Amino acid sequence: MLLLVAPSVDGDPDAEADILLIRRVDRGGHHSGQMAFPGGRAEPEDGGAAMTALREATEEVGLDREAAGVRVIGVLEEFWIPVSGYRVTPILAIADRRPALAAAEAEVAELLWAPLDAFLPGAPIEIVETTVKMPSGSFPLRFGAYLIDGHRVWGATARILGQLGALLA
Repeated sequence: MLLLVAPSVDGDPDAEADILLIRRVDRGGHHSGQMAFPGGRAEPEDGGAAMTALREATEEVGLDREAAGVRVIGVLEEFWIPVSGYRVTPILAIADRRPALAAAEAEVAELLWAPLDAFLPGAPIEIVETTVKMPSGSFPLRFGAYLIDGHRVWGATARILGQLGALLA
């Protein structure tokens, strides 16, 4: 996954920073329709998690690393998502300029720039209680979510953003 941070206003050294989120196309799978970061499975030729994240961002949102001045600056805590079996390595990158992006229609339903301060400690978190339907049956689920422009950001994405917010604080 690529956590891409960019200035909210190009050329303004005092401008706030935003982070790129995507809403995945809803195909009925585990993470369909959810808010996420660009990212996906590693390919043998990638040469590591950072290259996988950058390649996936290029494929999913048309990221031109050179044009935006993108630099990978670190890796956040790797973790496993039990429901899908994915091992996730969040890669943190900074862009010198706000990139021009275009969503790959087959994978990304929407692009959203969210203000970084929405994820700092003390930011509002909505507690959601719902019932999740799975082929094996239904079960109750309670979770915290960030509300960003009418979207619920929860699960692994919220976990990563909370970790990033704690580091920035």
